[in-house]
Amino acid sequence: MEREYHPHEVERAVQQRWEAEDAFAVTEAPGRNKFYCLAMFPYPSGRLHMGHVRNYTIGDVIARYQRMEGKNVLQPMGWDAFGLPAENAAIARGISPAAWTRDNIADMKTQLKRLGFGYDWHRELATCDPDYYRWEQWLFVRLLKQGLAYRKQATVNWCPNDQTVLANEQVVEGACWRCDTPVERRDIDQWFLRITDYADELLDELDTLEGWPDEVRAMQRNWIGRSTGVQVRFPVADGDTALSVFTTRPDTLMGVTYVAVAPEHPLAQAAAASDADVAAFVERMAHRSTAEGDLEAQEKEGIRLGAEAEHPLTGERLPVFAANFVLMEYGEGAVMAVPAHDQRDFEFAAKYGLPVRPVVVPADGDLDAASMEEAHTEPGILQDSHEFSGLTSAGAFEAIADKLAALGRGERRTNYRLRDWGVSRQRYWGAPIPVIYCDACGAVPVPEDDLPVVLPEDLEFSGAGSPLAESETFKRATCPECGGEAERETDTFDTFVESSWYFARYACPDADQAMVDERARYWLPVDQYVGGVEHAVLHLLYARFVNKLMRDAGLLANDEPFTRLLTQGMVLKDSAKMSKSKGNVVDPQEMIDRFGADTVRLFILFAAPPDQALEWSDEGVAGAHRFLNRLWRLTAGFAEQGPAPALPAELPAEADELRHQVHTLIQRASDDVRRRYHFNTAVAAAMEIVNGLAKQADSADPAVRAVVGEGLSAVVRLLAPMTPHLASALWQGLGNQSPVETAPWPEADPAALERDTLDLVVQVNGKNRDQIQVPSDADEATIREQALARDRVQEFVGEAAVRKVIVVPGKLVNVVAK
Repeated sequence: MEREYHPHEVERAVQQRWEAEDAFAVTEAPGRNKFYCLAMFPYPSGRLHMGHVRNYTIGDVIARYQRMEGKNVLQPMGWDAFGLPAENAAIARGISPAAWTRDNIADMKTQLKRLGFGYDWHRELATCDPDYYRWEQWLFVRLLKQGLAYRKQATVNWCPNDQTVLANEQVVEGACWRCDTPVERRDIDQWFLRITDYADELLDELDTLEGWPDEVRAMQRNWIGRSTGVQVRFPVADGDTALSVFTTRPDTLMGVTYVAVAPEHPLAQAAAASDADVAAFVERMAHRSTAEGDLEAQEKEGIRLGAEAEHPLTGERLPVFAANFVLMEYGEGAVMAVPAHDQRDFEFAAKYGLPVRPVVVPADGDLDAASMEEAHTEPGILQDSHEFSGLTSAGAFEAIADKLAALGRGERRTNYRLRDWGVSRQRYWGAPIPVIYCDACGAVPVPEDDLPVVLPEDLEFSGAGSPLAESETFKRATCPECGGEAERETDTFDTFVESSWYFARYACPDADQAMVDERARYWLPVDQYVGGVEHAVLHLLYARFVNKLMRDAGLLANDEPFTRLLTQGMVLKDSAKMSKSKGNVVDPQEMIDRFGADTVRLFILFAAPPDQALEWSDEGVAGAHRFLNRLWRLTAGFAEQGPAPALPAELPAEADELRHQVHTLIQRASDDVRRRYHFNTAVAAAMEIVNGLAKQADSADPAVRAVVGEGLSAVVRLLAPMTPHLASALWQGLGNQSPVETAPWPEADPAALERDTLDLVVQVNGKNRDQIQVPSDADEATIREQALARDRVQEFVGEAAVRKVIVVPGKLVNVVAK
């Protein structure tokens, strides 16, 4: 074993061995504990960024650690390969999205292998392969027959230049994020999945996900947004219709001073037909952003429609406005406005001079509309509310709900913020939706035997609209029911559909008779998922939903897809998230080329716990490299002297103390790794062990040399999940025949942890002043007495009175004197 550490040579040799031995291929092993570790599903952009490297490093370390704990470990990798970025690349480079995507997959796979991630590449999948998306088409057909998939007209964000629907997040200041064309709000036919049928289960089962961060569970609860309230009908004056409004605060009903509807609401559209000002407002609102953050931040705007609504209990006539903060897709596109008790309504009323009528007041106070500077949103006691005055908010909820029901103008209802999942996209690079349209038979699902509907990859692509809509070859079809001429659906699936079930397909990627087979029942649920918090809602919620659809189809046995969730922190440079616009991007490939993959991995793991933000530091990377060089030289020098002798039954004091230090650090590292995956403390422990061993490395005492050999064996195994190439080479250099990947995680020897005496720090008023040695079984009274008897302690206590003496077992004594 050479004395010099050459990281690239070491890494290349170890990776060649892994490939020759198929080191990470795994099969089912009934009766053996399994562990399924999954990192985020990457889009093949062509180059890894530091966020990728951190995520995949954390996942790889967890998988390798669990393998050392004796588990049958599955760690797969694949590609979320469809999507809009490939279409952008096709436009910019004049190549097909398919070619661009597959070239990027090849490049990123090379990078992942260079980093030493222990993936089972036999299970690799790409969502753009027909063998993959065939099965989501199969599931969609099944859902369509069950009524869980349906088509309806919906109001969407539409880019007239790109001829496609945009998600709210893709509308920036009213314009398309890609081309800056003003976005329109348009009603078009869309395909939906009934995720709302599973809303209660998705919400209630969050309580069972104890291995998920509370923050993520709260985000999903808010997204689903179950609320109990009353559906209230406000009759339109001088008409035969009513505005239907859902409210969770019927106790504020007597404080309604106007009603607001969405600009797309039929009442607003009718007014626009005869009023030029309303028409101009409605047209302008058709280009507004409906992203939630934008709705909250934007100035409240509206226009009076000329219509009036009648209060359902008092008959009072209320003006009706079209307002920019009301969305047609939420509820029925109308809200009752209570300016005194809703901040949004308050701001709107202030702008347009509308009445503010406080009807719920604090139990120990009063409210005066003239002095209100903001809405009072807390529950309280009702005032100025007819027969309901004096009731609490809770009591008024029930009484007003009963009164509305008796009058036929309202009923109790549970509502959800969650809406059915719109899965249609007017894009080319996606999985075709398996539906055929026949003039005689309507929308007909493609027969299962005719799946997959393959996306043609040889179409000319301009980027404006989808070439599928222009391809007669693709569109032309025969109706499966009547045999007549028909056309295929030219919309493709939202890419979230592909990324909502890949975790199950990894269990059996070669299954050709079913979406998944019995192997999925062995591997699922995923034991550990590692992903950024940006995936906390949509990706994880859709995965949970589709898992339940597959379960109800008899394909899976598990209710939830992911048992434990780790959301890693961001990688920062100069205290800001890395981005090209900030000029603070660090290229992982440059760091790997300079220092080697193990150094990059080690720094990422040592710099911060996995769930916290990591501040990039070039000095820190260099320091990690120096440590690995030091460990290499220490181990190589030790190995040159021949095999380590066996540990004697009795150790001399020097060797005994060194062994105690080593095993204490092993215990500390193991506790943090097992409980929290805090690999940073394991690295710190390894560094301390190396420091201790280095001081004794040249000892001629056989007992000390035996302890150094045991310590090196332990530190190499501690680092094996984190720096796998170096650990593999060092393990062999220490004379081991089997690979370190199959070696057990080091365990602390209880006998080495035991001590006859303990060294305790003695503090005075929280500052270290002395140290005492006490018997390991000494009681607190003995420890206090010994600490107070020390001259150094008395010197710092002086004339002050000792108020109390705090003993922290095994660590310190703090004398509090004032």
